Amino acid sequence: MLPLKQELGDDCMKNENEVRYMIREFIKENMDAFYEEEDLSEDDNIFEKGYVSSLFAMRLLNFIEAKFEVSIPDDMIQLENFKSINSMICMIQQLKGGNFVEK
Repeated sequence: MLPLKQELGDDCMKNENEVRYMIREFIKENMDAFYEEEDLSEDDNIFEKGYVSSLFAMRLLNFIEAKFEVSIPDDMIQLENFKSINSMICMIQQLKGGNFVEK
């Protein structure tokens, strides 16, 4: 897997849609319980749908930290911040100061 800057070019994280796509693809590629014919919406609770084990939750946290160059503080490691693509987007935006463009 290429570093984020190489995948997206010099502009790094260009927009929210690209971030949504990366998170969705990570979930699809790493979940045995995910079937290709299933559609994952931005609001689907991945824990309630059974896509997430405790091991996958840690892999997801590591993916977000590495891919989006953020450090998730302990007080943000809550189910609410990881339950859906939208909640992960909101958390990343908070950690990046409100936007996805690298400074």
